[in-house]
Amino acid sequence: MARLPFTVIVLAPLLAAAIPRIPIELYSPLISQKLLATSQRFSASNTQYPQWTTITPSDGKWQFFPTDTWTSGFFPASLILMYERGQMCNDGSMVSQQDAASSLDEGRVWSVPLTGLETTNNVKHDVGFISFPFWEELKINPANATAANHTLAFAAYLAGRFNPTVGCTKSWDLGTPPEFQVIIDNMINVELFFIAADLLGPSNPNYSRYRFMATSHADHTMVNHIRADGSTYHVVTYNQDTGAVMKQGTAQGYSDSSTWSRGQAWGMYGFTSMYNRTGNATYLETARRLSTWYISHLPEDNLVPFWDFNAPSTPTPPRDTSSATIAASAMLFLSQMETRAGNQTGSDLWRDHAISLLYDTVAMGFKSQNAGWESILSNGTANNPRFNNNTGLTY
Repeated sequence: MARLPFTVIVLAPLLAAAIPRIPIELYSPLISQKLLATSQRFSASNTQYPQWTTITPSDGKWQFFPTDTWTSGFFPASLILMYERGQMCNDGSMVSQQDAASSLDEGRVWSVPLTGLETTNNVKHDVGFISFPFWEELKINPANATAANHTLAFAAYLAGRFNPTVGCTKSWDLGTPPEFQVIIDNMINVELFFIAADLLGPSNPNYSRYRFMATSHADHTMVNHIRADGSTYHVVTYNQDTGAVMKQGTAQGYSDSSTWSRGQAWGMYGFTSMYNRTGNATYLETARRLSTWYISHLPEDNLVPFWDFNAPSTPTPPRDTSSATIAASAMLFLSQMETRAGNQTGSDLWRDHAISLLYDTVAMGFKSQNAGWESILSNGTANNPRFNNNTGLTY
């Protein structure tokens, strides 16, 4: 991984006062230094964005991809988050004030090419991921009209992929009609609807429309992506004309009956976010179910999950620090939601699980300055069926 997910980056300064045994690397200035070094070494004007590091040899050097790639929003958003990190801990121990200001400037520069994807793109449903830096801009300044307009444009595009018969936004434009594919990852993208709705306000007709699309998508995902035991399918294929489920399976996991570890983590975070946005206790319970299944299926020797929870044990399958940090971020978020719900015991439980997972993730994958890796972590699995593993990732 290139970075630690948003909740980990932002909450790290708050954890030290509450919990012992926090991995000290979470507070390392090396995190911001690596991001800033990459941004300054490679110009965004080339419209090439880092996604993963070299696979062969596995030496930690960034590989760059066109702007019109689903991961392009992560890097500029991470830069902007370094500014937020510097504001939260302003003694300069984690991010110097100069680096914080430079990170914000660089994040904005790297965000500009993304605006060309607002109406025509190849990322489809992933305009939510693409719009991440504009969400972060709005946290810094809610009155930022430029960031608001870009966010609204991406939301309008995503709304065009919603099928009222299916009740979901479409993921990939694959298969043949009437196939309509929806992936568990999309639980992150639907957050875009809530942000746009808040920008528009209740008097705007799209306020209720966007919130309905988000909740409809989540409700159908609860029914059709989540198994009875709390594990998840990666892909559900619907009939676009009737809304009926045609198939439940995977694209990046080991098998249709297995559980792809990053998909499970996306679901954990997505349903926690749904509870945060709606206060609907069903979403909170769903986040608990997915998180309980996740932690109860982690390896015993090191908690970083294998790329798929059901991958054959021989040969030893690759791990995925991307899944681990997304899941840890989700559990820190869930801990906050449990506090809101008046469940302090649950809050402490998820916090402690998150910290334990982060501890093992750092132990396995954190790359020091001397290691020569441009990413923060190694041992990410981008797509194991395509033999893309043991890399640094931007997500």
